[in-house]
Order: sequence, then structure tokens, then C-alpha cells
Amino acid sequence: MPARATAESAPAEPKYLRRGKVKEVYEISPTELEFRFTNDISVFDKHIPSEIPHKGEALAQTAAHWFELCGRLKVPHHYLRLNGPRAMRVRRVRIVPKPATLGPNPKDYLVPLEFIMRYYLAGSMWDRVKAGKVKPEELGFNGGQPLRYGEALPEPFFEMTTKLEAVDRPVTTAEALSLAAIDKARLREIEEMIRKIDAAMSKEIEPRGLLHVDGKKEFGVDSDGRVMVVDTFGTADEDRFWDKGAYERGRQVEFSKEFVRQHYRTSGYYDALMQAREGGAAEPAIPPLPPLVIDEVSRLYTTVFQRLTGEPFRSTDGTSAGVK
Repeated sequence: MPARATAESAPAEPKYLRRGKVKEVYEISPTELEFRFTNDISVFDKHIPSEIPHKGEALAQTAAHWFELCGRLKVPHHYLRLNGPRAMRVRRVRIVPKPATLGPNPKDYLVPLEFIMRYYLAGSMWDRVKAGKVKPEELGFNGGQPLRYGEALPEPFFEMTTKLEAVDRPVTTAEALSLAAIDKARLREIEEMIRKIDAAMSKEIEPRGLLHVDGKKEFGVDSDGRVMVVDTFGTADEDRFWDKGAYERGRQVEFSKEFVRQHYRTSGYYDALMQAREGGAAEPAIPPLPPLVIDEVSRLYTTVFQRLTGEPFRSTDGTSAGVK
């Protein structure tokens, strides 16, 4: 009898819903989800067949740090609490590929877009500039001005990509408004929220020697029709950070997943992947990371946590990591 009573009183295991690129999603209730952060890693919308030790813990705890900042800024968000070193409880929103089907003034849904704010010329934007797909004047520079990798942009550059498609692609403002079932006023509200969060992030991290180069955020509309920040942001997966001192000396020292992207660029994989995508051919499988690179990437994630939050990283196995 006592054993039976214990079994009956044990909480039910949350229902598994889906797996994203690096998170598993579980249903806690009709209004609450749990994100479980894995040690998986992806780049270029490809899942790498390698695990990064301590990555899940570092991501979960970094994301929680920034959601707590949103709370202090009075910026609505879906974060509720951490439920362990790699688990996060959040308010649930519906995933609706075409929110316009919800009728006028839709509520309780994930906005199917990723919102990107860029402060320096780097990453995929640099690729587009080199290829002539983006002109200097589109970024606020003088027409015809030669550009250098790492330059600070005259003004923050705001853009959007799709969220629920197999491969994220840039969209125009008109297409974004249609896809997300929002109007220009709501889009301005989202942009202003991003600027407010990013300004507070920079104020916090620059004294710790980091620059916020760019980053992406996601939003939902809650059951009351308010826009709120969802998913996660401000980690080495979603954002790019550079060492401030090195930048002032003319170097860009990465504290982001760009380190992994560069591995695949120098190996030739990235060029092969882009050629396949542009030509409509089968995409090559992404190879695993070498063991030494895995070790370095693991140290990167724990170091980013410490540099961003000012707190020491201590894993569940009792080990800790020192700041580089």
C-alpha cells in the first residue's frame, strides 16, 4: 500500500511535443511548456552530429539571466522560471503557420518570424555585401564607400527572416506583415522593444569587456493581445559578441557560435552547402566536429555565460570553468 500511494502521488512526466535545433519541448499544461536544452549544436540550419559538453546548461542559465533583465525593464516575456540546470518553464503560445487564419486581431500565437538587429558589419551581412547583394547605402554608409569587415554600422540595421520554414530566408517588410498578421504599428513596437533590450544588454556587458555585434529575437502575441519576447535570446547561439579590448586594437575575437561557422567555412563545407542550395541539388551532410574543436566550443559557451552574466559557471557534475 505505501508503495502504491507513492506511485499515485508522483507527478506525471511532461508530454513530449517536439524537438527544435537544440531544445526539446514538453507540455506541462495547456498554458505552460518546458524547454529542455540539449548539448546539440547547429549551424546553417544543419544539425551537427556532435555534442558540446555543458552547452545546454550554459544556454539555459544565460537565457534566464536576460529574461530577468526583461522583467526589470517591464518588457513582456514568456519566461516563468528555471526548473533545473537545463530546463526552463515558459508560458505557451500556439504555433500557427498562417496566423491570418485566426481572424482579425489574432491572439495567443507565435509570430512566425525571426527579428535581427545588427550593429556591426559581420556574419551573413558581410557575405551579402561582398556578393553585391546589399549596397553600402542600404546600411547607412555613403554610396560607393569601401567597407571593411567589423565596421560599426552608422545606424542599427533591422531585418527579418522566416521562422517556420525549412531554411530561414530574408523577407521584405510587406511580406513579414502578411506572414505574421501584424501591422506597421506592431512591427514598430517590436523593433522598439528590441532596441530597449539591446541597449540594456550593452550597458551590462561592455564593462565586462564584450561588444554586442548582432542578435535575433522571437516574439509571440499573448492571450490578451500583447506582444512578448519568446524562445531565448542573448546566448552564444542567437547573438554575436566580440571582445571589446581586442576590437579596439583592430581584431574581432568571437564569443559566439560564429567560431563553429568559421570551422565549416575554412573546411570548404559552407561553400559546398551554398552551391547545393543555390542549384537546387541535394545538400551535403555536415560532418562532426573534431574532438579538439568540441573542447574549445565547450569552453566558449561556459566563458560566454561568465562574461555576459558576471557569474561563475558551475556544472551539475560539480566542475567549474574559469574565464579565458
